[in-house]
Amino acid sequence: METTELRRLLQRGLVIPAHPLALTAERRLDERRQRALSRYYLAAGAGGLAVGVHTTQFAIRQPEHGLLEPVLALAAEEAGRADRPTVLIGGICGGTRQAIAEAELLRRLGYHAGMVSLAALGAAGEAELIEHCQRIGEVLPLVGFYLQPAVGGRFLSSAFWRRFVELEQAVAIKVAPFNRYQTLDVVRAVLESGRTDLALYTGNDDNLIADLVTPFRLGGRECRIVGGLLGHWAVWTKRAVEQLRRCQEEPVSAELLALNTAVTDCNAAFFDAANGFRGCIAGLHAVLQRQGLLEGIWCLDETEGLSPGQAAEIERVYRTYPELSDDEFVLEHRDEWMD
Repeated sequence: METTELRRLLQRGLVIPAHPLALTAERRLDERRQRALSRYYLAAGAGGLAVGVHTTQFAIRQPEHGLLEPVLALAAEEAGRADRPTVLIGGICGGTRQAIAEAELLRRLGYHAGMVSLAALGAAGEAELIEHCQRIGEVLPLVGFYLQPAVGGRFLSSAFWRRFVELEQAVAIKVAPFNRYQTLDVVRAVLESGRTDLALYTGNDDNLIADLVTPFRLGGRECRIVGGLLGHWAVWTKRAVEQLRRCQEEPVSAELLALNTAVTDCNAAFFDAANGFRGCIAGLHAVLQRQGLLEGIWCLDETEGLSPGQAAEIERVYRTYPELSDDEFVLEHRDEWMD
């Protein structure tokens, strides 16, 4: 996929689930269910997949697991069988040497862009961070990532984002600081730059629908957050596709604002907001296990699981918002995805 086509697809506004990791009880890769997850997202209408990101578990990179390339390859194979172009975004981690090696792997496997985590460079100045991104961009188009500090992110100034959007290889930014002031820092940087070919994607799980219906205006310019790239959309994905379409096509209404609070309430349960997001991956696994897509909620880290009371919260939002679940869709197609 040429960069021009990549930009066009991203600017259209897509649902891009952050892909979970399917494991057996022995905490080994369950290839059958890993493929089934990709097939589910594509059948639900997702326009892309994000793999090797936080939801996929960063531990896949550890030598004792050696799962980074196999997991990336499985998603790329399934996307290649789709009946439409599918944007493949791979997570990129570590210091510059590791990050460049991961970008080269992604390019070799057919990924279209890399989403850059800056967590490993926590002590670096912003000029060093820009140089880090620039070097990765020499290998692969860039998706910037503003990650909330609660799960490993760091504060990034508006000046940093102003320099980031000047990078020619930047194609998108995932805005996920869970903070309105910091979200506006990114938006302002894009508006001040005058760039119209850089897509904004939300990962603000506490304000998803509101992000998608808000026009951001500055000095006569306007931009929108056009889609989402996030772990929350790794569950109930069929409904996420419908929600994004509503945000794109309907005028802002009380119903959409009410949907915003309902989605946020569900996210609080899935992502374990009450416990500092400690159970965020296991919470998604619990929903996918309930639907029969995963066999269990196992993570590579044996200490990682649901927090006390989280299962009850997930059950509560299932009862409260049955219209937001896509269980019937999954049940209808699950067996064919498992083949």
